[in-house]
Amino acid sequence: MDRSEDEILAEELAALGAVGGGSGRLTRLVAKLLRTNAHEIDLDMPLPFEGAVERVVTVLGRAGRAVEPTQVEPDMNQETIRVVTGGGVGGLNPVVVTAVVARDGTGNSKVRLRAAAKEGLVKQRAGEKTAALLAASLRK
Repeated sequence: MDRSEDEILAEELAALGAVGGGSGRLTRLVAKLLRTNAHEIDLDMPLPFEGAVERVVTVLGRAGRAVEPTQVEPDMNQETIRVVTGGGVGGLNPVVVTAVVARDGTGNSKVRLRAAAKEGLVKQRAGEKTAALLAASLRK
């Protein structure tokens, strides 16, 4: 089942609301109305495709738990990895991180890293900050 970033974020926020004693259904509805803070970073990785995929899976796996990426046509030249992690104050704001690893034709790889989070009244820029943090981890 394909789920969009907004659907995943709404479900994650609803689960947090339910744990806190609130109404998960109402939280899910409100979350869909909130603005999304998303940020993308393109990286060149001096690794062959399989090595780059392994590196991305390892780094994102440490950051959060895997969720199914949006399905696209099978492509042997790219791989999509998606996780949900915590961002913002105390890591309580769910962030959906999607990485697309692609062959670049020179034996190296390219990674497009996208992180998205919902923004409430207090702007935490969790999507931007998470993308920057994970990009730095991937560059190491």
